[in-house]
Amino acid sequence: MLERSENKRNTVQITDLEGLVPKEHLVRKIDKVVDFDEVYDIVEPYYCEDNGRPSVDPVVLVKIVLLQHLFGIPSMRRTISEIEVNVAYRWFLGFDLMTAVPHFATVSYAFATRFPSEVFEKIFTWILEQGIKRGLVDAGTVFIDATHVKANANKKKNRKELALKTARIYDEELREEINADREAHGKKPLKDHNDDDKGQGGGVRQITVSTTDPDCGLFHKGEHKVEFAYTAHVACDRHNFVLSCEVTPGNVHDSTVFDKVYEDVRESFKEVETVTVDAGYKTPWICRKVQEEGRNLSTPYKCPMTKKGFFKSYEYVYDAYYDCVICPNNQVLRYSTTNREGYREFKSNPAVCKQCGQREKCTQSRNHQKVVTKHIWEPFMDAAEDFRYSPAGKRSYGLRSQTIERVFADAKEKHGMRYTLLRGLDRVRNSIRLTFAAMNLKKLAMWA
Repeated sequence: MLERSENKRNTVQITDLEGLVPKEHLVRKIDKVVDFDEVYDIVEPYYCEDNGRPSVDPVVLVKIVLLQHLFGIPSMRRTISEIEVNVAYRWFLGFDLMTAVPHFATVSYAFATRFPSEVFEKIFTWILEQGIKRGLVDAGTVFIDATHVKANANKKKNRKELALKTARIYDEELREEINADREAHGKKPLKDHNDDDKGQGGGVRQITVSTTDPDCGLFHKGEHKVEFAYTAHVACDRHNFVLSCEVTPGNVHDSTVFDKVYEDVRESFKEVETVTVDAGYKTPWICRKVQEEGRNLSTPYKCPMTKKGFFKSYEYVYDAYYDCVICPNNQVLRYSTTNREGYREFKSNPAVCKQCGQREKCTQSRNHQKVVTKHIWEPFMDAAEDFRYSPAGKRSYGLRSQTIERVFADAKEKHGMRYTLLRGLDRVRNSIRLTFAAMNLKKLAMWA
C-alpha cells in the first residue's frame, strides 16, 4: 500500500545534543579516553595572556584538524562545511546547534602560520604517550618503511638545477675503516677529498625541480610512473601504532633517512629487539648499525643483481683464511685493493680466465679478467641473511603485510594521504604527522 510520509520539517521539539549523538560514535570514544586540556599547555607559548583580540579556543582548533584527518576530509573548507551540519562533530567540539563554527581561514592560518612544527610533533607524541600508558604499544618488533604522497604540482612544469651532493652520515666512519683495511693489506690510506668535485660529500648532480612546489621531488616508480611527490618514512609497532615519522622530498632514497627514523624509535623504546625492513634498506651500513647495538635486522630475499645467464654473486665464495675468492671453476681471485665505497676488489688471473671454458658465464671484459667485490661490512650482511632463515626472521617479516603496509593502506584509503593539496615541505610534514596522530588516536579510542 502506498503511503505518503508527513512533512515534519517545521516541527518544534525539545531535545539536547547529547541525545542526538549515537553512543558508539567514534567521537564519543575519543572524548572518553583523551583529556584535550593538555593542548593548552602545548600551545600556551604562542599566545599572549593580556593583549590582542580574543582567540578561537586552541582545543577547538586542534579538534577540527583531527576531525579532518580522522574522517579523511580532503580540505579545511570542506571540513568546516561538514561540522556545520554534523551533530556529532558539533558535540565533539563542545558546540550547541546554534554556535557559529570558526571560518576555515582562521583554522588554516593557525596551523600554517601561528603554530610551528614543534606543536605538531608534540601533539603526535602526546597521543602516542596515551597509548603507551595504557599498554597498547608493543615495540619489541619495529617495522620501518616509506611511502610516497603525490604532491600538488604539475610534473610538466619544471626546471633543471644543479644540486650539491650531501655527505652520508657514516662517510667518516667508513673512510676510517677503509684506511685501516688498506693498511692491513699493505696499501696506502686514501686521501680525504673535501673539495667541491671529489669525494662522497662533494660534487654536483642535476635534478628536476618543480616550479609549482620546489620542495617536492621527482619520484620514479617502476619504468613508467613519474610524478612529483613527498615521501613519508614511518616506523610502527606490531599493533600498528605509528612510533615515528619523517617526511622528505620524493627523490630521497629510503635508506638515507633510515638513521633519523631508527634513532627516534631507539631513544624512545629501549625494548626494541627486531627491526623489520624491506629490500631497499638492506645495505651494509644499516645492517651494521642495527646489529652492533644487539638487535636483529629482519630483511627479505634480495635478487642477485647479475645479468641473465651469468654466474650469481653468491657462487663466488670468499675464503676468509686465505683472504681470496674462489670462482665457480675453482680458480683463485686474489685481493687487489679496497676502493672508496668500502668494497674489497678481488681480481682473477687473465691468463687463466682466457683459457676457461666457462668464461662466457663469468665476464665479458676485454682483458679476460673477472673482478669480484666484497664490502668490508659484508659479515653484517651475512648475519642479516642468516636471521632471514630463522623462525623469528620469517615470523617478523611475515607481519609486514599486517603492520606497516596496513598503516600505509589505511592512511591512503581512509585518511586522505594518497595526495596532498598543500605545498611546502613544512606544511606537508605537519599534515602527515597529524594524519598519523589521528590514526593513533582512533586506535587508542577503539582499544582502550
